[in-house]
Amino acid sequence: MTRLSPADAHALVSKGGHDLVDVREPHEWSRGRIPGARHVPLRTLAVAPQEHLDGRPVVFVCAHGARSLTAAALAERAGAPEAASVDGGTVRWAREGLPFEGTP
Repeated sequence: MTRLSPADAHALVSKGGHDLVDVREPHEWSRGRIPGARHVPLRTLAVAPQEHLDGRPVVFVCAHGARSLTAAALAERAGAPEAASVDGGTVRWAREGLPFEGTP
C-alpha cells in the first residue's frame, strides 16, 4: 500500500487510469468532496470490497487519512492491482488548495 501526499494523489488521479474513492460517511460527503471522486463509505467497502473495485489502481481518501489506510488494505486483500491512501485526507487536500467542492 502506498501513502500519497494530496499533491501527489491529485497528480496521479489527474493523469487518468486511477480510481479516486472517498470512504467518508454520507454526512461528510454531503458537505463537500473532491471533484471526480466516487463515494463508497468505509463500512460499505468493508462488507464486499470486490464489489466496489473496478480493476483499476485505486486511491482512497477520507477526512484525515486513517480510514483511507484501512480501505487501501481492504482493497489490496480483495485483489486491487494497486491501492493508495491520501495522507491528511480531504482536510489536508483542501488546505493545500487542491480542487475541492464544499467544506472538508
